[in-house]
Amino acid sequence: MKVTAVKTHKITTADKDILKVIDKYVTNLSERNILVVTSKIIAICEGRTVLASSTTKDELVEQEADYYLPRSLSKYNVCISVKNSIMVASAGIDESNGNGNFVLWPKDPQASANSIRKFLQNKFKLKEVGIIISDSKTTPLRWGVTGVALAHSGFEALNSYIDKPDIFGRLMQVEKLNISDSLATAAVSVMGEGSEQTPLCVISNLPQVKFQNRSPNQAELESLKISLEDDIYAPLLTKVKWKKRL
Repeated sequence: MKVTAVKTHKITTADKDILKVIDKYVTNLSERNILVVTSKIIAICEGRTVLASSTTKDELVEQEADYYLPRSLSKYNVCISVKNSIMVASAGIDESNGNGNFVLWPKDPQASANSIRKFLQNKFKLKEVGIIISDSKTTPLRWGVTGVALAHSGFEALNSYIDKPDIFGRLMQVEKLNISDSLATAAVSVMGEGSEQTPLCVISNLPQVKFQNRSPNQAELESLKISLEDDIYAPLLTKVKWKKRL
């Protein structure tokens, strides 16, 4: 696998079209490549920003999160939240590289992923090309952030090993490899979190990825989600008093 970050100009609220940004900087793409785009630059181009001086992050979290816990419960003064079936701090709202703005998540990450994939197919005359809309998140009991896929398109996000034998012939019962999150993490590791100015990343040489010449269907998207009650960490997740979005 080869992971290559792509440097761009500083994306600001003056940028209005993510496809123009991608068109300018993604000059070469081959069959069975995956382009990773940070959610932040999509959100900025969509105008999903709010002046930090005009509101508080807490007010935005209450509007954006599906579920959230008040920051008063956190030793680190952070709102823990769930949005789009992803546990993330502050509903993904961030100030870094926002130039005085709070930057929200894109309005519809899946629609953005599908649109970018079709654009790249037409531009480079490709049949199999993948897209990941990425962000970073923390992991319980681990310092540091890793990547997460807010959306994907053009490939199967899950590789199921259920009912397949391990190296000793034992049939596996629950194992599924999350391809989209794994690749998002690889991309985030080279795109960085600070002033690198590399919000795009091309991943190539992916023999294990199952590409699809289409957008994921609703059943495939739902297969990525687990309810709080069915999650392996349900004994923890269901014991706190989550607040729901306003």
